[in-house]
This record gives sequence, structure tokens and C-alpha cells, in this order.
Amino acid sequence: MEKIIVIGGNGQLGNCFRKLSENFDNKFEFIFTDSDTLDVTDVDKVLDFFEENKPKYCINASAYTAVDLAEKESEKAFAVNAEGVANLAEACLENKATLIHVSTDYVFDGETEIPYSEDDFTSPIGVYGESKRAGEEMATEINPKTIILRTSWLYSEFNKNFVKTMLNLFSQKDELGIVGDQFGQPTNANDLAEAVMVIILSENKKYGIYHFSNYPETTWFDFAKKIAELSESKIKLNSITTEQFPTPAKRPKRSTMSLDKIEADYKIEPKHWENSLEECIEILKKQN
Repeated sequence: MEKIIVIGGNGQLGNCFRKLSENFDNKFEFIFTDSDTLDVTDVDKVLDFFEENKPKYCINASAYTAVDLAEKESEKAFAVNAEGVANLAEACLENKATLIHVSTDYVFDGETEIPYSEDDFTSPIGVYGESKRAGEEMATEINPKTIILRTSWLYSEFNKNFVKTMLNLFSQKDELGIVGDQFGQPTNANDLAEAVMVIILSENKKYGIYHFSNYPETTWFDFAKKIAELSESKIKLNSITTEQFPTPAKRPKRSTMSLDKIEADYKIEPKHWENSLEECIEILKKQN
């Protein structure tokens, strides 16, 4: 039975793979790691772990994702998002394994009016984006059998994310200001996990960089409005500007990504973000 190592098994995306893995019990053996069981920044431990387990695939669902804190902790961000990815790519190369690495829309500066393609120039405007771009470059340089999936605005029923934060705030406040001049694509992490499994099951694999998200683009404000509507919250939401909500790290103004390539190469048709959000809200309602 082929083995799949999932790095970051206790994170948001990792938990989506845990849930999804139940559908593949007869086909794959999933091995889930976290920072306690495998430190990706320790190359010797990574190489030993891969030599012991001999995976066919490695899904890197781990990352340093504290966008604002990364401005102060650049060494830590690069250790995990760049050197750690390089270590995984090296281990995959030595074991003839495919690396599927999750990256981000933050590799772009957001100064465009049209969706980014995979071939567009990257120009991150913060340490987090810089570290993720470095990871992309290292992975593809080290291991030719690397597939990079850039995604955006991830949420799910697991761990901390924008949807769960909003629902918590809706229960505490009567009014909220949400940034309305940043555009992107909300993505249900369960949809991303399913896309990864489609790629793994594909007999005709194509390597390189792909974009995956739900569609179409929206703003944080409109995203929050839909969360309020689906959760039947009566909160008053106000659209504010980026300047009214300053953060240590700059965010791309419009990081919308084209999804044409993954649709063409892997026949993956992303869902409308409102439909995927509704599915998530229904799950969260049942949990409460």
C-alpha cells in the first residue's frame, strides 16, 4: 500500500486530510506528523523519517502563517517556509517521492486588475510572502517531482480562521468594521484537500505550480456579510479601508488567481465560494 506523509497533520488543512483519509483506507496509508513528531527544519531528522517510512507522496500542509508576526520573526518564518520545504524536497528526491507543497497568493504584490496566472512575476510585499516564495523556488529546484498549489483565504470547521473568528465576534458584538478594499478568493480547506487527492490519483501527473481556490473574487467585507447571512446573525457590518485598519504586514490589494491551468491539466472544477462557505457553516452549526 502506498504511503502518504502529511506534514502539519494537526493544522487546519492537515485536519481536513485526516477527515478525507477515511475514504482511502484501502488504497493509501496516511502518516500524519506535527512539529513535535517531525521538525522540518532539522534536515537529518527529515531524511531519517523518510528513509524509515518510504512514502510515495508528501503533502506539506504545514507553514509559518503568522503574517504580521513574521515581520519580527523573519528567521523563524524562513526556517519553516523555506529551509523546511527544501528539506522535504531533498527527502522526497532521495526516496523518489512526489512533493505536493501548499503555497499562497501572498507571493504576489496585489497591484493588478486581472487574475494572476502561474507564470506571472512574483513580488511579495511582506516577510511571510517572501518566505513562501523562497520555499517554492527551493522545492522546484531540488525535486523535479514537485507540485506547488498556491491557495488563498483558507478556512474550515477546524482550527482558527476568518470564518470562525467572525462567528465568535458576531456573538460578542453589535457592530463590526471589516476591510472592504482587499480582493481575493475564500477557499474551503476541505476543497483544497480534495483537489490534492484528485492530483494524487491522476495517472498523468504534471509537475510545477498551480493555483487552487474557490471562486470568484470577493472582499473581506462581502465575505463577512455572507458569513453573517448564513449564520443568521443580526450584527451590523461596516466596510472600512485598509488605511483604517493598519497591520504590521501589508496585504495584497487584489491577489485573485486564475484557475484555468488546474482545470485544464487535472480536470478540477473549483466550487463557488458561497456554496463551500454554506457547507462549512452547516457543519459548524451541527457542532454547536
